[in-house]
Amino acid sequence: MYDKLVFMTITQLHYVLAVAEHKNFTKAAQKVFVTQPTLSMQIQKLEEELEVTIFDRTKKPIQLTEVGQKIVQQARNIVNESDRIQDIVDQQKGFIGGIFRLGVIPTVMPTILPMFIGNFMKKYPKVKLKIEELHTEAILEKLKEGHLDAAIAATPLEVEGIKENVLYYEPFVAYIPNQNDISLEKDKLDVDDLNIDKMLLLEDGHCFKDGVINLCKASRNYEDDQLQLESGSFETLIKLANEGLGMTLLPYLHTLDLKDAEKKNLKMFKDPVPAREVSLIYNRSELKMQIIDALRNTIAAVVKGAITFQNVKIISPLNKKKEYQVN
Repeated sequence: MYDKLVFMTITQLHYVLAVAEHKNFTKAAQKVFVTQPTLSMQIQKLEEELEVTIFDRTKKPIQLTEVGQKIVQQARNIVNESDRIQDIVDQQKGFIGGIFRLGVIPTVMPTILPMFIGNFMKKYPKVKLKIEELHTEAILEKLKEGHLDAAIAATPLEVEGIKENVLYYEPFVAYIPNQNDISLEKDKLDVDDLNIDKMLLLEDGHCFKDGVINLCKASRNYEDDQLQLESGSFETLIKLANEGLGMTLLPYLHTLDLKDAEKKNLKMFKDPVPAREVSLIYNRSELKMQIIDALRNTIAAVVKGAITFQNVKIISPLNKKKEYQVN
């Protein structure tokens, strides 16, 4: 008796992963820059070698078989590890360059990206950044699948296998136009002053919305509302608040570019100021640490001068009971 030798290539595994992702041979072929017949032939050859069927081609869209699901999971591990061989060499040489795929949550992208991207590209011209704006759930999925090298997101997330490296703590600021019924005589607000039923919120999927709800320790009840509205942008929320439709909370960096007239509507909170933690997150097995360190140092340097708060209380984007203070 002897074990049968199975010969497969990294290229074949790339093809399998592409079909598993797109559930379509033509789209997968376009993704990996080969013709559809070539991709189909290579996958069929692999299936014949393994003596199993990886994809159920009778279903539309194409589905993984039960054994195919296990093969894809292992193929992803193998491809990711093979890609890291060059990372090991680069790290050993101290080379900071190559393609780096970065995800950024929507409530951070408009403020932090313009602050650091120019400095980073000038300092590290050999790094080719590929940046995607993604919600936290999509970021975690892409990190897991190896489609991202790192991401900037609100933490703590406490996801197994994901490392969180804190970049900065960003306070929440209340935006309260004159029409709102919260007393304007207060220099600073208490969290208890907030009324979730009068709060204009971002739409579902934004972790900043979840953080606001956690701050208020409440779930929104829309049953008696005349207007039910959630938006995907802070700009829209500000305009709606200006029309007397409620108040909203903004991340501190977003308030820096407001018009002078709008800045008069801002109210800070009493210490400890409620805030969100923003971190660079990545797989614990990630080897592009030289680029991750360069990103962290660049971002920390530009944010240090913009956010000077000393006493903040971190509000978790996921857990209503998860809070901690940073002095």
